[in-house]
Amino acid sequence: MPSFANLFAGILFGAVGFAAFMYGKKSASWKPMTIGVILMVYPYFIEKTWLLYAIGVALCVGIFVWRD
Repeated sequence: MPSFANLFAGILFGAVGFAAFMYGKKSASWKPMTIGVILMVYPYFIEKTWLLYAIGVALCVGIFVWRD
């Protein structure tokens, strides 16, 4: 059973990933779409809380660094 912190991170980064995916789809840009899909999927495979947040924050920063 995942902890509350893991569930919260999954919902948070999943929502950010969905928003990034929809933005990328609307603007026809593959970078936000790709990062959005990764943000939505990766919480299913990571169990450690600190790693879940570290990867999520890095991917969220990546959305703004590698924008068109």
